[in-house]
Amino acid sequence: MFLEEKTNKEEKRGSLEVICGSMFSGKTEELIRRLKRAKIARQKVEIFKPSIDVRYDEEDVVSHDKNVIHSTPVQSSSEILLLANNVDVVGIDEAQFFDMELVNVCNALANSGVRVIVAGLDMDFQGKPFGPMPSLLATAEYITKVHAICMNCGNLAQYSHRIVSGDKLVVLGEKESYEPLCRKCFIEKTKKISQ
Repeated sequence: MFLEEKTNKEEKRGSLEVICGSMFSGKTEELIRRLKRAKIARQKVEIFKPSIDVRYDEEDVVSHDKNVIHSTPVQSSSEILLLANNVDVVGIDEAQFFDMELVNVCNALANSGVRVIVAGLDMDFQGKPFGPMPSLLATAEYITKVHAICMNCGNLAQYSHRIVSGDKLVVLGEKESYEPLCRKCFIEKTKKISQ
């Protein structure tokens, strides 16, 4: 009896994993890979994304390479707590678009024994920390930073440089609106814009 109870407790150990990086770095690809592996392991998985992200699909999470996993779009992070019942793993894509309450939601789920995997941009188009991501990174057990390739010089890129005009924080777009850049190229291009 004691061994059985101990095993059950070990199985329900929660955690928070954050996958971050620039646009086109493979964040969503890595999130989908981890969630599909959890499904193969017969774990109960729920995936959420912000309802404003309709670039590829209104419901599914879709990577730039067209890998797909079904998700539930939500208006606010508090809805995730209401919908994530009796699950082993919760996946959240585009975390930077959620409200700051997402940090409390993710930690509440992890504290209750759920494995939470979050993917999102760590910096906005100006190179500043984006939304709830800094606090998620601070409270996560596991962090994976992925990189794109700089479209200017070919080095590893960590910045999402916006190539369309405007200073609105959230502009949904793809390659027509953003390009990944390394630090040096990002500084050079943003200097030109500010002059």
